[in-house]
Amino acid sequence: MASWVVSECSLRPFTAVKIHHKPRPSLPSNTINAFKFKPLPCSAFKVPTLWSKGRNLGGLGLLNVSAPLKVTITSEEDKGKEESTTDGVNNGEFDPGAAPPFKLSDIKAAIPKHCWVKDPWRSMSYVVRDVVVVFGLAAVAAYFNNWFVWPLYWIAQGTMFWALFVLGHDCGHGSFSNNPALNSVAGHLLHSSILVPYHGWRISHRTHHQNHGHIENDESWHPLSEKIYKSLDNATRLLRFTLPFPMLAYPIYLWSRSPGKKGSHFHPDSDLFVPNERKDIITSTACWTAMVGLLAYLSFAMGPMPLLKLYGIPYAIFVMWLDLVTYLHHHGHDEKLPWYRGKEWSYLRGGLTTLDRDYGWINNIHHDIGTHVIHHLFPQIPHYHLIEATEAAKPVLGKYYREPKKSGPLPFYLLGILIKSMRKDHYVSDIGDVVYYQTDPQLYGTNKSD
Repeated sequence: MASWVVSECSLRPFTAVKIHHKPRPSLPSNTINAFKFKPLPCSAFKVPTLWSKGRNLGGLGLLNVSAPLKVTITSEEDKGKEESTTDGVNNGEFDPGAAPPFKLSDIKAAIPKHCWVKDPWRSMSYVVRDVVVVFGLAAVAAYFNNWFVWPLYWIAQGTMFWALFVLGHDCGHGSFSNNPALNSVAGHLLHSSILVPYHGWRISHRTHHQNHGHIENDESWHPLSEKIYKSLDNATRLLRFTLPFPMLAYPIYLWSRSPGKKGSHFHPDSDLFVPNERKDIITSTACWTAMVGLLAYLSFAMGPMPLLKLYGIPYAIFVMWLDLVTYLHHHGHDEKLPWYRGKEWSYLRGGLTTLDRDYGWINNIHHDIGTHVIHHLFPQIPHYHLIEATEAAKPVLGKYYREPKKSGPLPFYLLGILIKSMRKDHYVSDIGDVVYYQTDPQLYGTNKSD
């Protein structure tokens, strides 16, 4: 009678095994590779029928046990290949460049419904507040007219110009109200008063939101590729990365955009716009020209120096605010932020590279624009709901949300972050779909990358 053994699928006949007294050439006995054990599926074995005529196995029936083990050889390299990045975690460490485990719809579902409601009366109340403060500051400065008051006025008024810009920015996104005509009128009045072409900027800013985090397609403060960076002359590189020059770039950007891009925010035939937007661009450029004409008239009527003190210097402060805030919402985190191209980019992944910033007392003045992550993902949410919406979304975002450092009454800490980023974040590689900023140690003539 044949011998029987218990296999791990059933009973099967025992077959004789030839014993090799020496190691087989194909499997060296001194291999340094690790042995790995894998279960073989039971389906790989043909199980014999246990019941046959005249044979009684004591009612054992068919034994149901686990599959036998198969020994395979794996190298350390193969072992490493089996480890994958899941839910943004790689080897226990968070990978900010990995695809998130949630969808945009998951974030949206977490935000309370009332956060999406736009109240035009509430929006207009902020406009009235800011305009009253602007004219009040100008009246106070003109009344005292001394060199102790003027510097304080310049900082305060420049900040208020920035607040006006943010309200016009909301008009451009449609978060000001559900009325396009109201958004357009309010946006033109607010932006033209601070020399911003409303529709030209609105359209380019829309491009920025739709392509945030994309190396080539983003519009605002996107990184330079290594090729473009090295094509710039030394003077241009220094101007771009040496303060305060980058913080005065906005007017230049309006006229000629960023390096590597063409077009103007004032010209209807610019690459920024499509043919059916021509009338909008002409309208905004006409409003901008009218404001320039008004300033020219005031210069003759009251003299260039009073106008410079009342309007010119606050305008420069406003430009610095705009460049500072825009830059730091996309740069300067303690850990490197990913930038994408090709198939790795998505609207969600690009939006998750943005940063919230705390501006202390300035938060309320500039309408919580520092609450930037949710704003970038859902720009239709009014600014007065952004904080609540962000708190509701945090559990979904997890580590993809980077908690901002708390500011004192005034956000002086941001200057250190800005300086550090300007020294380190110079360009990204031309190769790869997920890249990070690299440093040019020779930019300033000495190695300042440390």
